[in-house]
Amino acid sequence: MDVEKWLVLNDDRTYLTKLHAANDYTGQFGLKLSEEDAALLLTERKNILKKQERLEFGEGILPKLIFAFCDSPYIYQDNYTDTLGRLQEVFYLYKNETLDEIPDDELIEYMKEQFDGPCQGSVDYLEDTSLELFARNSRFGLHGSREEDDDEI
Repeated sequence: MDVEKWLVLNDDRTYLTKLHAANDYTGQFGLKLSEEDAALLLTERKNILKKQERLEFGEGILPKLIFAFCDSPYIYQDNYTDTLGRLQEVFYLYKNETLDEIPDDELIEYMKEQFDGPCQGSVDYLEDTSLELFARNSRFGLHGSREEDDDEI
């Protein structure tokens, strides 16, 4: 096995281990990722990064999304994996749309506020309305103005 493949395989195992470790915390909300679900999310992550032409180092964004969204009243076991996949996709899209000017934690916090608030658990509404406005404001230097964001939604 060549070194490059070994590094990718090792990174995948580390990533899957982190996703499984999150189950200890998310279990209190009735949410758990199976081995198949975690592998699916890892594959989706790779595809999304390629599609969005992004590179990611370290643990990735999915564990942060898991911990941020696991207590949402709109996420339950039956839609958990699909919702995480969509949130991951939307996150990377809007990292690009905000020209990487917004820190990851701030974008996730805004996504969570909107998802649980005006979007009422709709990732499509989050993507097409709330985050579109957020990205537009970010490009015009208004990303710190939350009051303006909330008034326009």
